Amino acid sequence: MTLVRADTRVTAPRAPGKRRPVVPKTVLTLISIVAGVGVWWGLSLTGLDIPAPVVVLNRAIELIEDGTLGADILASLRRVLIGFGLGVGLAVPIGFLMGWYAPVRALIEPWIQFFRTIPPLALIPLAIVLMGIEETPKIFVIFLAAFLSCVIATLQGVLTVDRTLINAARVLGARDHTILARVVIPASSPFILVGMRIGLGSSWATLVAAELIAAQQGLGYRMQSAQLYYDLPTIFVGLLTIGVLGLLMDRVLLLAERRLTSWQETR
Repeated sequence: MTLVRADTRVTAPRAPGKRRPVVPKTVLTLISIVAGVGVWWGLSLTGLDIPAPVVVLNRAIELIEDGTLGADILASLRRVLIGFGLGVGLAVPIGFLMGWYAPVRALIEPWIQFFRTIPPLALIPLAIVLMGIEETPKIFVIFLAAFLSCVIATLQGVLTVDRTLINAARVLGARDHTILARVVIPASSPFILVGMRIGLGSSWATLVAAELIAAQQGLGYRMQSAQLYYDLPTIFVGLLTIGVLGLLMDRVLLLAERRLTSWQETR
């Protein structure tokens, strides 16, 4: 007679005190920043032609004290906010129309794809000829960068809405505007917000080139002027300011994304 012995071993539950420690996100961010500054400082000590962080900090203090940096920030922020706002404001409704109505998509999408292959910077000469050298061409180039990024994300968001939800709403008697408001817009909002974040990054990336157009103020203009005099600390101040401003605005959009799409499961 063969006896079969059951495996009665029971895995003991992990004690509460044995959990793997989790380092707060803020601490990791601070460690990353300190490490980045440390690498920068180390590179400046190796003989590379890079100003040390202290030199850049002193130059930033000088620019703040004489009011130059504040005026440049305001000029660049105004251009980015207007161009980005116009780009997103136009991209979202056009993206919805393209995604909802197939004929509209067939008419507009080839032009969107056509202009996506042309860098906004390549349109600067045309913008100068058609719009002059005032603020309009600068804002137009930033607008185009934000628009092209956001319209594709909105279109993709509308196209990926679950057809089952739309059909269920139709069966219940909902009309197009109700389906758009109650089903399509909430379901596609994560795509729209991602498109806005990409468009914001494109706007800041285009800013420096946009301020090539006869600007008298702005972070891009200041960096280009510093280039003529090999003023590396001023160039670094401009780069860091653009990076910090872009990061802060991205965090605002990320916060809005978390609030508006709190229903979505994320990692």
